[in-house]
Formats: sequence, C-alpha cells, structure tokens
Amino acid sequence: MAQAPQVALKAASEPRISEEDTSPTPTGQPLNRTPSGDVDSSTSSSYGNTTSTPPTPGQLSRNNSFSDIDYDESIPPWDRLTVFDLIENLALPQRLERFQSTISKQTEKVRRTQERVKSSSQIAKVKVVEEWRKRVPTADEQLDKYKKRMRHSVDRLNTKWKDSRNVTLREKISFIAGVMNVFVSGYLVGGHSDLFHYWYTLQLLYFMPIRWYTYQKKGYHYFLADLCYFVNLLVLLSIWVFPGSKRLFISTYCLAFGNNAIAIAMWRNSLVFHSLDKVTSLFIHIMPCVTLHCIVHLLPPEIQQVRFPAVYTIINSLPDSPEHYSLLQMMFWASWPYAVWQIAYHVFISIRRRDKIAAGRPTSFTWLRKSFAGTLLGKFVLALPESMQEGAYMLIQYGYALLTMLPCPLWFWSRWASGLFLVSVFTWSVWNGANYYIEVFGVRFQRELEALKKDVAKWQNTPELQGRNGLISPLMSPAADESRQLVGGGKEDAAEQVPGITGHVGEDLSPKEEVAASKGVEDIPLLDESTKPSGSQREGGDDAGLRERK
Repeated sequence: MAQAPQVALKAASEPRISEEDTSPTPTGQPLNRTPSGDVDSSTSSSYGNTTSTPPTPGQLSRNNSFSDIDYDESIPPWDRLTVFDLIENLALPQRLERFQSTISKQTEKVRRTQERVKSSSQIAKVKVVEEWRKRVPTADEQLDKYKKRMRHSVDRLNTKWKDSRNVTLREKISFIAGVMNVFVSGYLVGGHSDLFHYWYTLQLLYFMPIRWYTYQKKGYHYFLADLCYFVNLLVLLSIWVFPGSKRLFISTYCLAFGNNAIAIAMWRNSLVFHSLDKVTSLFIHIMPCVTLHCIVHLLPPEIQQVRFPAVYTIINSLPDSPEHYSLLQMMFWASWPYAVWQIAYHVFISIRRRDKIAAGRPTSFTWLRKSFAGTLLGKFVLALPESMQEGAYMLIQYGYALLTMLPCPLWFWSRWASGLFLVSVFTWSVWNGANYYIEVFGVRFQRELEALKKDVAKWQNTPELQGRNGLISPLMSPAADESRQLVGGGKEDAAEQVPGITGHVGEDLSPKEEVAASKGVEDIPLLDESTKPSGSQREGGDDAGLRERK
C-alpha cells in the first residue's frame, strides 16, 4: 500500500482516453471501454499478450485482476484519483459554510424588508390620519378659528382707527408749522409787507431741500424740472440778484400770476396741514404770487424805489411810455424765459433721460398724457405719431401759458383785483383740503367698517355655524349646500343678511378718495375724476384723495 500514491501519480501523468476515443488497437480493433472508463477485459485479452510488458518488481502491476470486484461506479477507481479530486473533497466544508452564510444574509435582508414595509405602512397611516384631521376639524377648532379671524379683523379696524387719530410726531409738527405759516404770512402781509420777501426766501430754503430729498427717494425727481420750480428761481433772481431788471420782473410776474397760480386749481393743490408734501406743493404755487403782490401793491413808494427800482419805474411810468408794459409786451417778454426753460427741459430731460423715462420714470409729459387720455385734447395728441406727440404737448403747454397770462395786466395795475384773485385761489386750496380731511378719512373708516360687517355676515351664514349647538364639521355635513341655500348665505348677498347693511363694500365711493404712491407713472393719480382707480389704489395712505400732481 505504500506504493499506491506512486501508482496514482503515474496514472495522472499518463494520457487518459475519453469515452469518444475509438482509435484502433495495434491489431486493428478498437478499444471497448466500460462506462467507468476501463478497457473491456475481452478486448484487452485479444492484444494484451503482444503489448504488455512484464511487471516491474516492487510496483503494482496493471492487469484486469480487479475486474471481478464490485464497487460504486460514481466513485472513480483508485488508479484514476488525482490530487485535484482530493483538494476538491477537502474544500467541501468551506462551500457549505459559504452557502449557509448566503442563506443567512438573504434571511436578514427579507426580515429588514418586512420591517421597512411595516414602518412605511405605519407612517402612511399616521399621515392619512393627520391629513384627515386637518380636513375635518373638530367643532372646537372651527369655533376657535372663527374667533381668531373675528379678533384679527377687529384689531385691524382698531389699528386703522388709531392711526387716523394718533398721527405721527412728524405729522403733528407739520400741522403746527402749516397753521403757523398761514398765521405768520397773514400777519406779514397786513402789517409788515416789506419783510414778506424775507419770509418767502427763508421758507423756500427750507422746503426745497426736503422736496428734493423726498422726490429723489420716490423717483419723482424729474418733476423738479417743471415750470413752477423755474418760476420760483426767477422770483429769487428778481428779488436778490437783478432787482433793477424791468423785463425780468415783468416776465416773472406774468409766469407767477399766470401758469403758476392757475395750477393751484388745475393740479388740485390742497391745504392739508399735517402733510408736509401737500403744504410744500401749495407753497410753491401760491407764495411767489403773494410775494410779488406785496412788492407791487403793498410796499411804500420810498422803499420800493430803493429796494426794487424796476417795480417803481414800471408803476410810475406814463401810459404811452415804453416802460409802461401792455399785454402784448408782457406776453412777449414772458415768452423768452419760458422758451429758455422749455428748451433746457427738452434737452436735459426729454432727450438725455429718454432711456430712464422709457423705463418708467414719470415726467409731466407722461403723466399728463395718461391723465388726459380720455379727453378730446388727449385723444388728439395720442392720435399723432409718437415722434410728434411731445412736440405737440410743448406747443399746447405754451398756448396754455399764454392763455393764463391774459388777465395779468389787470392783476398788475389793480391792487384789489390782485387781492381778490389771490383770495380766490387760496380759498380753492382750502376747499380741496377740506374735502381731503372729510371725505378721505371718513370714507376710509367707513370702508373698514363695511368690510368688517361683510366678514361677520359671511361667518354667520356659513353652514359650519348651522346645526346642533351651532357647530358641525364642514365635510361631515351632507346638507352643507342645502343649509347654505336655506340660510341665504352666499358671498354675493352676505351684506343683505345683516341688519344695518344697505349696500356692498366699495359702493358709491368717489374716485377723488383714491391714491397712488409709487415710482412709476402708472400709479400717479390722474386728473380725470371719472377714471376708476384700481383695487390696489384703494388702499392708499395719506396721499389718497385729491388727485394732486406733486
């Protein structure tokens, strides 16, 4: 048995004949093999005597002496065993261990998948329950919701009411300053007219920086190039720089009492004491006229001759003298500074700022074009080609300026006519201010009250508040629509279900109470009172009301 491994190695080194090998033997007969791969004994006997060699001493002879032994055919014979067969048999435990590990992993994976599915189903169940609870609130939650909304509406109304009564400190100061301004101005006109031009200059130095800052912040700074500001500049030049220039004074007087004074009615300037912006706008238009009235009609001749020689010369000139200006002469000399302003405005604003104006910066031209779009004159301008619209506007504006200059000789030569004219335009501004205080504030509070009543009516007529104990769930009520019809609670007729409400919110509101405070020309208030404002403009603040150009 010690030589068995050598026999096995020798058998492994010899070529093995496959079952399909049918090569003939040396005698010409093919080898017959058994299913186990051994050569049939009958065949081997026919040629075994000629090819076999005598057995080697000390080695196991290869003969068919084992052919008669019964053995398991699935196990290779000993002489066919190889080292690889032995190694393969030795690796079987490792295979079994890997197979067992794979089964364990698959089992763990299935277990985790089951847990994940179970957890997902639990989460989905919780979400469905929460969503259902959100969609179907309880009666207490519904009641708390309506109480909260009611409390919020009442608080909002209370806040609005307090805001209208308790204005800010700045507005209080503006109110006091506006009232005192009227008082001091009236006192100086009646008692010390020789000091009024000082009072006017001080106020101008105070108001103009504030106006420039606020308009620059809002994006309205192109309005600062309008004619009214240019007229105030001419007044300063006539008082402090060129007091002896007769032509400059006549031009300034015609533009101040013409275009500037009529603008109080045209642009609806209003005397609203708590609004610094409105007080400034009224000051710019009326104060130059009052100052020139004091210089022409109220100054003593001796002071007039020394301080304002041009005025003294014109007033004391003979009717046939060239210095005694007629209407045509006034209009002619007033046209020169007007032309200077118009050309400068067209070059520095309309041309050099064309891109910014196209992007939305408002100017007088864009604002007036929108305001008068529905009038005959506005339709005529808009019917022209776009390149000609601005030129047409300039010609129309110049014609308007000449038209307002027609009564200027009467204002210049008659003290009483000039005084009545100033009282008229000032009364007009006071009337506009009264409308602002009464209509805007009153309608604003009424609008809030009507909105609150409408909300209360809607809540009272909802089906959630109908049923047992006044509360049922909205989605759990099968007759929600029927309840709404029986109660009569629709959004359209909610106001009619509450006693004391005779109309809907926003009914019979005047367009004069609407406002806009935006940087674009689209939101600047229009002059046409028949134009209905948008819903967003109905929420304006202190700038609401009279459609006044800044």
